[in-house]
Amino acid sequence: MKNIFHFFAFDLGATSGRSILGTFQNGKIKIEELTRFPNKIIRIGDKQYWNIFSLYEELKHGLRTAANKGIQLDSIGIDTWGVDFVYVGEDGSFLGLPRAYHDPYTNGIPEEYFTQLSRKEVYEATGIQIMNFNSLFQLYAAKKESSSALQSAESILFISDALSYLLTGKQVCEYTIASTSQLLNPKTKTFESKLFCPTGKTESIMQPITMPGQIIGRLTEAIQHECGTDAVPVAAVAGHDTGSAVVAVPAENKNFTYLSSGTWSLMGVEVEEPIITESSFELNFTNEGGVDGTVRFLKNITGMWLLEQCRKEWEREGKNYSYPEIVKMSESVKKLGFMVDPDNSAFANPPSMTQAIAEYCRRSNQPAPQTHAEFIRCIFDSLALKYKYVLNSLQQVAPFAIEKLHVIGGGSQNRALNQATANATGIPVIAGPAEATAIGNMMMQAKSLGLVDSLGEIRSIVRNSVELEEFTPQDSEEWNSAFKTFQKIIKQQ
Repeated sequence: MKNIFHFFAFDLGATSGRSILGTFQNGKIKIEELTRFPNKIIRIGDKQYWNIFSLYEELKHGLRTAANKGIQLDSIGIDTWGVDFVYVGEDGSFLGLPRAYHDPYTNGIPEEYFTQLSRKEVYEATGIQIMNFNSLFQLYAAKKESSSALQSAESILFISDALSYLLTGKQVCEYTIASTSQLLNPKTKTFESKLFCPTGKTESIMQPITMPGQIIGRLTEAIQHECGTDAVPVAAVAGHDTGSAVVAVPAENKNFTYLSSGTWSLMGVEVEEPIITESSFELNFTNEGGVDGTVRFLKNITGMWLLEQCRKEWEREGKNYSYPEIVKMSESVKKLGFMVDPDNSAFANPPSMTQAIAEYCRRSNQPAPQTHAEFIRCIFDSLALKYKYVLNSLQQVAPFAIEKLHVIGGGSQNRALNQATANATGIPVIAGPAEATAIGNMMMQAKSLGLVDSLGEIRSIVRNSVELEEFTPQDSEEWNSAFKTFQKIIKQQ
């Protein structure tokens, strides 16, 4: 039996994508970036779309790059963002480009939908937090537009499934990506027929659910010829990028919470059954599908968005700070001098993020940050305190005591924020891996090939493959006092 395997992960985000090579040998996984490319929204008239065919070309470019390196791939896996989808006609052709969740055509749609099925009824059927861009509301908005694509659709495919279809000719509906749609019942793991009625379609437009860790099909002969590859199997990984990231949490037991940290943050726990209660409804937590029968019970939090928008302003002023410089700047000023709620609507997309932060501070009777370092410190401290706020809510409904917080994704490399998070939450923070999504994707490919048996074994391999850093809580009394102030501030806004 061979002892070295090569996995190809195609990891798509809402602004960029990558193709990544993974090498699995002697119980360790190593990764190498092959290609990177932008993912841009196309505006046609007043509508916004994703260029699925451009993404398909990038996928093939990644496969050719691997082939040109003389690498024989053992499998391929694709993960993307959730909710968006492609309409597919009776002949298997795509009926146009997929709409982008950024498109404002779903603004106000949930409220209209709830005149037919109540907000609570929708939540109880799906366990998914209400967001206007969820697939359910996109379908309803398409009906309102009298969309010819919707009317003619034989099926719909989520983005990761649409790309695997272009590679294999096989239409599937992978579980974790389907779970983001607000169309799936997390208890039965089937589509909820009553939710489709207001859209004018039935659940028959959905393919049967395929669980992560299965083989979808093999590359078509045309793709093999075009990319110089063999008939490589395409695996159903956790098709939702956060689902793939959570696979790579290097936890040693179940008593943890994870924080997928990037532009947006997602904090949650892994449970065996969905949590759909009055409390979870009021707190607006969501239940998304995981691997090995797990459920990702989580909440979305604004992440490094505030900092990224500030950096764009500073770049226009001629100040282009590296991340090491940003961390150093944050440590040069007094902590807990300014606090904002990162999820406040004032920070959604303001003309000036620095001005929005300053105005928020003044409205809440605080001094406003003046220097770039003070704005950075304000953002880091505020995020840490918001993580504490969400963790407290999470602990109210989690079926176990949370002992550790695992930070994964690009934000895990921010040592200043990691330490602030440990200080605020009062529990140890384990940082890494930064490449959690790609690693999780690849390890589910390994599972589809029978190389690993369980999620526990995968996490043991991750711990053996990457360097982790632990941050222990410090200055607890000071941070507890600041948290009380933070709670008062966010209630005022």
